[in-house]
Amino acid sequence: MGGAGRAIVIGAGFGGLAAAVRLGARGYRVTVIDRLEQPGGRARVFRDAGFVFDAGPTVVTAPFLFEELWTLCGRNMADDIDLRPVTPFYRVRFNTGELFDYTGDAEAMRAEIAKFSPDDLDGYQAFLEKSEKIFKVGFEQLADVPFGRLWDMLKIVPDMAMLESWRTVYGLVSKHIKDERLRQVFSFHPLLVGGNPFSTTSIYTLIAFLERKWGVHFPMGGTGALVQGLCKLIEGQGGTIRLNTEAAEIEVVDGRATGVRLKNGERLAAEVVVSNADAAWTYRHLVSPENRRTWTDERLEKARYSMGLFVWYFGTKKKYPDVAHHTILLGPRYRELLEDIFEKKVLADDFSMYLHRPTATDPSLAPEGCDGFYVLSPVPHLDAGVDWAERAESYRKAISAELSRTMLPGLEENLVTSRVLTPQGFQDEYLSFKGAAFSIEPVLTQSAWFRPHNESEDIQGLYLVGAGTHPGAGLPGVLCSAKVLDRVVPAPSVTRAGV
Repeated sequence: MGGAGRAIVIGAGFGGLAAAVRLGARGYRVTVIDRLEQPGGRARVFRDAGFVFDAGPTVVTAPFLFEELWTLCGRNMADDIDLRPVTPFYRVRFNTGELFDYTGDAEAMRAEIAKFSPDDLDGYQAFLEKSEKIFKVGFEQLADVPFGRLWDMLKIVPDMAMLESWRTVYGLVSKHIKDERLRQVFSFHPLLVGGNPFSTTSIYTLIAFLERKWGVHFPMGGTGALVQGLCKLIEGQGGTIRLNTEAAEIEVVDGRATGVRLKNGERLAAEVVVSNADAAWTYRHLVSPENRRTWTDERLEKARYSMGLFVWYFGTKKKYPDVAHHTILLGPRYRELLEDIFEKKVLADDFSMYLHRPTATDPSLAPEGCDGFYVLSPVPHLDAGVDWAERAESYRKAISAELSRTMLPGLEENLVTSRVLTPQGFQDEYLSFKGAAFSIEPVLTQSAWFRPHNESEDIQGLYLVGAGTHPGAGLPGVLCSAKVLDRVVPAPSVTRAGV
């Protein structure tokens, strides 16, 4: 019983940290291991020349999911984290130069829609009502429910059919909204969680209502402040976080996980093993083939994966006060570009981008008189065969030229610091299978029961959290994946009080 009462969490991303807090609150003695030199996973922090860059997630919605973790530890999140509302949620810039401010204010949204297409006002209202209905089922009822049995999936089929989940996001938006520009405004959200609006199930239109309900937020100090806050909660519970510590294998005896063997040969015994590593990477590289019948190498290879991302982090020695916190820059092509990325897997010459300017909300993230940014461009994952070592700088320059033309005049001559992350970097640094930025693509046939389960199908005592399991990517998704553990992980054999 060397592992009794002990839990090991592989990966200190948001899913892993949330899982550790929840397990610690139930009496497990938790050790979190991560191969990087700092916690956070894709939410790590880069610092250079006085600039602070959040590497990954920047859009905080459903803040109650974070608040729950503080409450489990008997603390008030507001005492540790200063979360500020962001408005507009997004500023959408079309290739024509037209702007749409996407907010949570009902009247302001109607006014924005009327600028583009007054005839779509009624359709927008119908779409928002549909989004709320989907939210009430897809998020409130199902987001933190395990889909461990086929019956769990079958019993929701009537609801899903009624809510038209067989439609794509773009298809459902187009049913209600006719103006092509507005169709893009209300269908881009799946790209924030790794999905193609033209193939992602319309369940993801719930995001429109979710944002309306709770708003979009940003923590002062950046999302790295949330990471540090969660680490303090874990340590306050008596848990341990071990960095520069890489898992080599999840050890399995008689069909049950018994612990983790590290790359240095050390063995950590545990009653429960939770992997916040990429789901496909977990099964392909951490679980021996003889211990998995469901997620075989062949099945993992055949699965569809999200797009990759090209991310450029940069700081400027001048401020751009007219640039919003979150900007979506739509290129000249929409459907065709997404087809290049997701289906043809070719690196196009044009691009759409998400531009993050955190200094719009928290100027302390850059030196006085400066601005910090990152821009990400969806690109194909590594199956495209792009040599990113050779292409990265030319692609960065193309993005810089486009930003200079549209949003950030004089950008190149005002750069102070610069670094890029490519799909190859996602694979090398974050162990993302195929360099996919959001793990398994959220199409209907890879949702809920069809995703790798939160409770391993083949191995007792092994659990998955993060973007590749249910319910999927995005901060609400990965936090809910940790919440699922409350339903599927049994109480520890030996509680703290019994040690």
